[in-house]
Amino acid sequence: MIEKAFRKRGEIMATRIESHQNKILKWIKGLNQKKHRDKEGVFIAEGLRFISEIPMDWEVRLFAASDTFSLENDMAVYADRAETYIMSDALFAVLSDTENPQGILAVCKKQPLGQEKIWEKTAPFFLLAEELNDPGNLGTIIRTADASGADAIFLSKGCVDIYNQKVLRATMGSIFHVPIYQNISLEEVAHKMKENHGSLYGAHLKGTCTPYSLPLEEGCGFFIGNEARGLSDAAASLCDRWVKIPMPGQAESLNASIAAGILMYEVVRQRLNKPFEGTM
Repeated sequence: MIEKAFRKRGEIMATRIESHQNKILKWIKGLNQKKHRDKEGVFIAEGLRFISEIPMDWEVRLFAASDTFSLENDMAVYADRAETYIMSDALFAVLSDTENPQGILAVCKKQPLGQEKIWEKTAPFFLLAEELNDPGNLGTIIRTADASGADAIFLSKGCVDIYNQKVLRATMGSIFHVPIYQNISLEEVAHKMKENHGSLYGAHLKGTCTPYSLPLEEGCGFFIGNEARGLSDAAASLCDRWVKIPMPGQAESLNASIAAGILMYEVVRQRLNKPFEGTM
């Protein structure tokens, strides 16, 4: 059953969903599967903080909220922007990917990305990932890349989908702030980088230098390999130098997202006296 729900705040009108058999509810739930996200060209952003990061020029297909959330929040913010649906807390829990749902989600349109502008930068700063499989690792890397001012992230085939709910939660909204290119040929990116006088460095256990000795104020990109296997020989061969993070302790390696964070923030450290383009 569907009926129109009216709220007193600004005479907000939303569509109420009452049944598990509702076609909109089923459609949203289906977006938990990659094949449906790809077919529809959308993804789910869940949680108040995450949704607050959606830029105003980013297309939102719909919002869905629980009764509890709708009674405690001004739904005009959502209903004025896109079709809004309200349902019981129990029905919302069916849609949620978390144990303790916050009661609000958005179905957002995927935005096509061109690469022209990022190659126009005089000293681009990129991250290239090869077959990262762990959603938490990738989401954390995206969030750190956003925080460190990276210009783009390139993901090879075999990486986990960036619109996986676990990846999205780990980004904390950074998915909206940094360009991310999926299923990319890392070889093509490497050649493009070299054409633009940038250097590529690979995090590698056989590295012969530390990141602290690299000229990172210049155009640069870091390769991060698979969590278990590291960089493939093919990816490693694209690097100008292999880099090893000092580990004076007894651990043999670092978590991929931690290693990426150390490398990205060495770029930040070196560029502190040279503000990133578009930053204060």
